[in-house]
Amino acid sequence: MKTKNCLTCSALLRGRADKKFCNDYCRNNFNNEQKQKNSQYHLVKDINNTLLKNRKVLATLLPDQQDLAKAAKEKMLRLGFHFRYFTHHYTTKTGKIYYYCYDYGYLPLENDWFLIVKKKEE
Repeated sequence: MKTKNCLTCSALLRGRADKKFCNDYCRNNFNNEQKQKNSQYHLVKDINNTLLKNRKVLATLLPDQQDLAKAAKEKMLRLGFHFRYFTHHYTTKTGKIYYYCYDYGYLPLENDWFLIVKKKEE
């Protein structure tokens, strides 16, 4: 019978024949190292963090139980909003474009104001 060692710490493995790690710590450590080797990992992670930050800013600007709110561009920028990043957009029949960060969106208005909305659950 062939012996196998943990891919992270080289400890002798006991148990299942297909076991690769001696414990969850070694498994997580190995997977985290693999992610960091991927050159795209940090780029994707940074973009996801920015999208989540944008969603949080929009949620902050839209009071609970309200469907709409207005916010100035200056305030959004001060809260850390990045207009370059959004998950998707929706164009109305009249040609207005709403930009969304997951379930929260904004519509550019005149004079650097924005209408903040939350997508209704279907």
